[in-house]
Amino acid sequence: FPIKAMGKTGCELDINDVEIVRKHAPDLTEGEVHTRDSSAGNYISVTVTVNATCRAQLDAIYQDLVDCEAVIMAI
Repeated sequence: FPIKAMGKTGCELDINDVEIVRKHAPDLTEGEVHTRDSSAGNYISVTVTVNATCRAQLDAIYQDLVDCEAVIMAI
């Protein structure tokens, strides 16, 4: 299941997101994490693909991402 979070460039969003997701999906590997800068370079998006086991796991991941100050939006 792909989870995408967006934030400002320079806030180490990729590191924060991986730490958050690994709390709920410890089997996450580096190959499942992809980053992309916005065209103007002001924002970064991080997509993490997890093997979700239940809805509660996904809800917990999204809640922790939204609670993170570096994350502007999670989808």
